[in-house]
Amino acid sequence: MQAKIKYNFSGKIWKHNANGGWFFVSLPKGVTKEIRENLRWQEEGWGRMKATAVVNGMKWDTAIWFDKKYGTYLLPLKADIRKKADLKLGDTITLAVLI
Repeated sequence: MQAKIKYNFSGKIWKHNANGGWFFVSLPKGVTKEIRENLRWQEEGWGRMKATAVVNGMKWDTAIWFDKKYGTYLLPLKADIRKKADLKLGDTITLAVLI
């Protein structure tokens, strides 16, 4: 089993403005910088990196995506996760990402 690095942070839930837009939390710039400097070799196509996320005691396998426009990784929050954890657009949440 490969050990994972855990990053704890808080972020605000926002929605991409595209049709049927996804909900995201942007990773802080400092966390993004550390991940890119040390773990960028794990990125797959389009800046995708496998990760595990934890919020409100819920843990799920997901991926973070590096977005050049924002200069940070984005963590998508699927509808079922938002519903189960009672997360709403604009909420500031505390979470963890394990890579």
